[in-house]
This record gives sequence, C-alpha cells and structure tokens, in this order.
Amino acid sequence: MAKLTVEDLPLEGKKVLMRVDFNVPIKDGVVGDDNRIVAALPTIKYVIDHGGRAILFSHLGRIKKEEDKPGLSLRPVAERLSNLLNKPVTFVPVTEGKQLEDAIDNMKNGDVLLVQNTRYEDVKDGEYVKRESGNDPELGKYWASLGDVFVNDAFGTAHRKHASNVGIATNMPGKAAAGYLMEKEIKFLGDAVDNPERPFVAILGGAKVSDKIGVIDNLLDKADKIIIGGGMAYTFYAAKGIKVGNSLVEKDKIDVAKQILDKAGDKLVLPIDNVVADKFNNDADTKVVEGDIDDGWMALDIGPKSVEEFKNVLKDAKTVVWNGPMGVFEMPNFAKGTLEIGKFLGTLTDATTIVGGGDSTAAVKELGVADKLTHISTGGGASLTYLEGNELPGIAAISDK
Repeated sequence: MAKLTVEDLPLEGKKVLMRVDFNVPIKDGVVGDDNRIVAALPTIKYVIDHGGRAILFSHLGRIKKEEDKPGLSLRPVAERLSNLLNKPVTFVPVTEGKQLEDAIDNMKNGDVLLVQNTRYEDVKDGEYVKRESGNDPELGKYWASLGDVFVNDAFGTAHRKHASNVGIATNMPGKAAAGYLMEKEIKFLGDAVDNPERPFVAILGGAKVSDKIGVIDNLLDKADKIIIGGGMAYTFYAAKGIKVGNSLVEKDKIDVAKQILDKAGDKLVLPIDNVVADKFNNDADTKVVEGDIDDGWMALDIGPKSVEEFKNVLKDAKTVVWNGPMGVFEMPNFAKGTLEIGKFLGTLTDATTIVGGGDSTAAVKELGVADKLTHISTGGGASLTYLEGNELPGIAAISDK
C-alpha cells in the first residue's frame, strides 16, 4: 500500500508537525557535520513555501540522567538550520507546556520552529522514564494535539517506535505523511530488495556476523551474489575450517555461519586473501596472506586479490546495496579495501548503487564519489532493519493513500 507524502497534505495555514533527524555531532556548541540537517531541507522548504508552519521534532544522542541534558540541547542545530534556510528559526528550549504552546500559537505562515530534544522526555524529575523512546501514549497524543498534520522525514529513526514518530502518527490518522527523504529511502531500498534489476549484488561488511544474520538470510533469497567483507568474514572462515589466527571470530555463531554457507551455495563470496597484522594497531607489521592465517596474526583488511575478485562480481551488476566496511576502516593502513570498493562503485554508471552505514558512507564521501552513486541512505540501523525484511514502525505508522 502506497503511503501519503507531503505533497498529498493541505499545508496553507496549517501547523505542520515534522519529525526530522537532526542527530548530528556537536562540539563546543557548534554542529560538526550538518549532512542530516541539509538532507531535511527539501521537505522543510516545501512546507514553508506552501504556507505551512513547520514545527520540527528531533532527538539528539541518548539521555539517561538530568546531567546529560545540557550537552544535548538542539539550540546549536536551530542556529545552523537558520543559516541554511537563510531565515529565523525559533528554538523552544522545552518539550511540552505553555512556553511551547504559546510559541506555536504565535507562528505565522512560512515560519519554522524547532522543539527541544525529544529525548529530554526520557528523564523526568531525575528518573529515567523513557517517555519518548518508550512511545508513551500520552506524550504522543499531546504532541499530536499541537498540530494539524504530521510529516515524518526521519528515516534514521524509522526502525524505532518512539512517541515523536509512531506516537504522533497514530494520533493523526489520515494526516500523517512521508517527507521527501523518507519517500526516497522507501523507494530505493524497497525497489532494491523487492524488485531489483538483475544481477543484484549485496556487499556486507562490518565486524560481526550477529549484526547481519537477518540481512544475509533475507537477501539469500533475493540477491544473485552476496559479498562478505570485514571482521565477520572470519567467522565464515572458521565455519569452513580455514585457520583464522587471532582474527575476530564469533565462536557462538560458527554453526550459524555453517548453515548460511550450506544454504548459500555459490551465492556467498568471501575474501580470498587478507592483509594481516601482528597486532591491532595502525603501525603494526603487516603482510598479505591467502588461505590459513597463522597464530599471532589477525586479518584487518581484504587483500588485493579479494578486491579484484569483488570488482569482478560487481562489474556487471545492475543493483548494488552496500552496508559495512571491508576492513578496519578507521585505521588508514587497513582502509584500502573499503576505499577500493567505494571507488569502483562510483564507476558503475549503468547500475542502481545504494550505500548505507557510517563507514561505507564515509568511504564514498572521502573518495568524492558520493554524487556518482544513486542513493546514500541516512539511516544505518533503519536500512539494516529494512534489508532484513522487517517492518519499520515509523513507516508503518504513516497513513496509507
């Protein structure tokens, strides 16, 4: 069933509640990376250009005690958003009550207001009560009462059932829509998983098999090939009886890895060589090995033959989904595999290329190929949940057309 989008809503003169994802790094009161703020601009601009009054909700970090609050205020975000929009943004330093209600009542068409961090509601009178992150029904109902319609443009939180996304939406039946960013995520990830142009290749990296079991399992029935990189490759090595030395292995997942290998046949593509180090350190002694890894050595990146093998699998792909690094990307000496794959994806001009997850996204941005890819997902956890084939509560709560 297709979902309502922001263009389906009446906006002129309406109080438009918007869930955005402004969970951005802030240091010394200054926003470090404003990509998520920039990503929300098209929907915000559409709302205010069509006479709506944009009332923005977002979380920032995790709040478990009163002392967490001062350092996680959204005030610096309001200042950055004001610069990006080139117009004033009213910041309300509370999440409920008369100050917020009066500020909303005083808005004019085209105005923008940012509510304080929704997770301030997780701590009340010093107690960790999780009103926001636990989807407290009264809180969702209260926030919904502040507006006329609701737009959810925060894909990054779509896998979570919070008061500021699911709570508001369920209290505004027929009036909850997807913003442009959310609509784009649903389209690209949905088409890739459910209706891909073939060959469809998934690239899965990262440290742990346990983080990606659901994704691998779901994609085995949908993808033509699944490339495995990162630390989780060595749990598969162990399952195949290949020696892994001191490499990262989830011993309690070796049997699961065996089951996946049995089911996958030739669909699963593992590294054929690895860059190994004598310690977990950027300046460690390194060498490239094929096959068994000796004791005292640990694999920290895929090797040059693996890079070429993975490129060979990818070269004819028509749909590619990539989530997770090929090695210890945060150490420059073990980032080459990830960067090589990212660079190669930028050359696949005839394919739909979708990247999600922090390190994969950082790699394509570092290489300057982000604009050559079809889509960069703004939600690592949400995109993984989607790739597992699970329903995302934040999307499910949006009204059907």
